[in-house]
Amino acid sequence: MIGSEPITMSTRKASSFDKALARVCVNCPVCRNARRRQGGAAVWLVSQVESKLCPFCRAYERVYGRKAHVAAVNRQSSSLGRTPPKA
Repeated sequence: MIGSEPITMSTRKASSFDKALARVCVNCPVCRNARRRQGGAAVWLVSQVESKLCPFCRAYERVYGRKAHVAAVNRQSSSLGRTPPKA
């Protein structure tokens, strides 16, 4: 251990290898489904497996700063072929 604080996922800088692993998670059909739908079996599976077994999900968290099953950002509704909700 260097210094007084241990290296944690939140303080560790993502390497180029981490970015390559995270790209696999970005393209993973199970993780994509979990991020898109935010419910169901895919979210349960990814949330249970990601921090324990999957190196791609762990790399995704290091690179993007959020869990692999958490939705990235709110996309514009028009890009999804839907009309935006009325206020």
